[in-house]
Formats: sequence, structure tokens, C-alpha cells
Amino acid sequence: MLKSVLNLAAAAAFLMAAPVLAQVQTIDPNQAVAYQAEPADAAPDAAPEQWNAETPEGSEWAPAEQQPAEAAPVETFSDAVAPAAETSGETARETAAAQEAPVSTVPREDVFTAAEDLFGRGAEGLARLIEDILHDQGEPTAYISGQEAGGAFVLGLRYGSGTMHHQIEGDRAVYWTGPSLGFDFGADANKVFVLVYNLHDSQELFKRYPGAEGHAYFVGGFNAQYLRRGDVVLIPIRMGVGLRLGLNAGYMRFSQRNRWLPF
Repeated sequence: MLKSVLNLAAAAAFLMAAPVLAQVQTIDPNQAVAYQAEPADAAPDAAPEQWNAETPEGSEWAPAEQQPAEAAPVETFSDAVAPAAETSGETARETAAAQEAPVSTVPREDVFTAAEDLFGRGAEGLARLIEDILHDQGEPTAYISGQEAGGAFVLGLRYGSGTMHHQIEGDRAVYWTGPSLGFDFGADANKVFVLVYNLHDSQELFKRYPGAEGHAYFVGGFNAQYLRRGDVVLIPIRMGVGLRLGLNAGYMRFSQRNRWLPF
């Protein structure tokens, strides 16, 4: 009897386990390795699904539209170099323009050369006098090289002529007269070298330039005088031959033609 009960229990257990055994599949080890060798970053077959908020209630899930991502701008080597190259080109053009632009002042070497040509090379005291003036005033915009003659007995007169060299406008002939009044006696003849400052238009030279000077040289020597009208400054340097002593006040009047009337 007991044996019969055990047989029935074993049969019932076998019947219950049969569906489970039917679901068990045998896995080939070679197929499993091949499956694992697939690349992990393979693209998915379908985009992930998201719920579309505009889908009516009760509708199924719908894939959201995929917007292509904007590519970040890539800076090329030519883009990086172009601004620097443009700046270098502008600098080169400015440098070339500055080199081509005319110099507005007379170089000091030209000043010394012109003065020595007038007074003679090796004139004693000339180089030091011009050096002091250039140190105080700087380089001139023009200079006048010429000669004059004058005399005085209380009332003095002066007549001169020469050539003005303007650094921008070139050379032109100029004339001047110089009445004076003071304790002044004698006569002299001079070579005159005039340094001209702040004369941007040579036509502006032809005016009266007041000044005061003292004469104290015999048979030779240098004398410098400052004349000013507005921004224009004239510094005549004279080396005279003659005898003239005194102190006077007057002016120099420049003109484009020779004048007999000194005033």
C-alpha cells in the first residue's frame, strides 16, 4: 500500500515539472561568445520613444522628432592668422607712408653745412653758437642765407637780401629792411644766416618782426638776435665787418621784392 502511494506521488511530481523543462533551451558556448563579441557602441535600431504631449489622451507612445545637433564652428588656421596678417599689413603701410612723407624741419647737419658755406668753414665760435640755439629751439623749418649793409646815427637803416630754403616748399628769394632807433652809431656790412621756426607757409614770412638788439663787435665777430611775430620766430646770426656800437630797437620787414623805403 505504501509503495503504491509513493509511485502516485512521483508520477504527480513528474507531471508538474514537465512544462518547466519544456521552456529550458540549450545554449551553444560558441554562439554565446559570438554574441558577446558584437561592438558595444553599435547604433540602436530605433530611437528611444518619448511621450508626445500633443498626442490625444489615450493614444499610444509616439517617437519624438529628432533635431540634428548644430556643429560647433571650427576655427581654421587661416582664420587665426588673417587678423594678424591684416594688422601687419596696416603697420607696413603706415611705416612706408611715414618714410615717404616729407620731413617738416631742416636736419641739423644741413643747418651746419649751410652756415659754414656762408661764413666759411672753421669760423671761430660759429659751431658753438648754432649748437646752443638748436639745443634751446630745436631744428628750424627754414633758414635764410644772405647779406646786408647798414648804418646808424641815432636813426639806423638796414637793407638785405638772400635766399630762403624752406624744408617743404623749397627755395625762394627774399628781401628785408630794418629801421632802428636808439643810441647807435657806425656802419657795418654783414653776412646773415637766419634760422626760421614755425613757418609752415613761406608766404607768412613777409611781415614785420619786432626785436631789440645790441651791437658790440669790431671788424668781425658774431651777433645773434631773436625776433618774433605770433608763433613764427626768427633768429638772425650776423658776422659783420665794420665798426658799429650802440643799442637800438627796431624791426625787420621781409618782402618779396627789393624795397628802397625801409619802413
